[in-house]
Amino acid sequence: MRRAMISGITGQDGSYLAELLLEKGYEVHGIVRRASNFNTARIEHLYQDPRISLTRLKLHYGDLTDSSRLSALLAEIEPDEVYHLAAQSHVRVSFDEPVHTADTTALGTVRFLEAIRVAELPCRFYQASSSEMFGDTPPPQNELSPLQPRSPYAASKTFAYWVTRNYREAYGVYAVNGILFNHESPRRGPTFVTRKITMAAARISVGLQNVLYLGNLDAVRDWGYAPEYVDAMWRTLQQDEPSDYAVATGVPCTVREFLGYAFEHVGLDWREYVRFDERHLRPTEVNALIGDSSKAERELGWRARVHSAELARLMTDADLVLAKEEAALAHVRQVTQSNRRSATELRRAGI
Repeated sequence: MRRAMISGITGQDGSYLAELLLEKGYEVHGIVRRASNFNTARIEHLYQDPRISLTRLKLHYGDLTDSSRLSALLAEIEPDEVYHLAAQSHVRVSFDEPVHTADTTALGTVRFLEAIRVAELPCRFYQASSSEMFGDTPPPQNELSPLQPRSPYAASKTFAYWVTRNYREAYGVYAVNGILFNHESPRRGPTFVTRKITMAAARISVGLQNVLYLGNLDAVRDWGYAPEYVDAMWRTLQQDEPSDYAVATGVPCTVREFLGYAFEHVGLDWREYVRFDERHLRPTEVNALIGDSSKAERELGWRARVHSAELARLMTDADLVLAKEEAALAHVRQVTQSNRRSATELRRAGI
């Protein structure tokens, strides 16, 4: 039984990757941050299954800023494969928290790699790189495109990208960069633009929300489906020799177009509900990220199947289920409160 370690297992990608690896028969060890609240919602269905949780899925407390803890976990688990997905991954937030972003996203990667090197572990290491590293480099972007980061997040990912290559070339660590372009799903966090859009479309359609505030609607992105992208992650570590791979659909889509797909799916015109808010603008914008994943197709046998239009619809469908449940609960609460008020008024009237 192969053993995998996943940092960021409670995130969107980590949860899908855990599912994939468990399906393939792996023993999966996930690193989670200690918090006063449970943050394992995306993997709750896996962790509550005794057939999995008692034998093949184990969670460990750890933090990317704690080198000694990472070293201890690696020594204890002795993984065959390490998937390093954890990071401060919100681009706009990175402008507000640049030091924290660098400490986790950049230095967290070198802490992992150094722990592997010092312990001489014969494991394979996957680094979750990002298309944001390309910045203003004209599309389409691939493994040979210049890196021009335009945010603290992108700069941190660029450091992590180069240090991963350095450990591969200098120390012979089997280390791979997966340069993933934007990939989304119903498990995407609600502060990311695609999920904000699909949640708003669903909630507005059932009367729970009136307005959606957004920033730059003309930004062009290459949006794919996260479950397909974690399959590409796994494939990168199954090759005879380590290399770096761009993973993308190759299909451009503006924020404006994504809005159209989501709102049309629930029979609404987004123009009636969307308002501009400059607080959502980045100090330095990235205009267009469109990937060329021909190397991944050629060497990994991987190709994206779900593109932006279908992605927007399936995310909206999932959020519509949640919105209808929320609306039903709100109706029950309203009826209950109304009944209580009526009963109180009857008692006061002596009836």
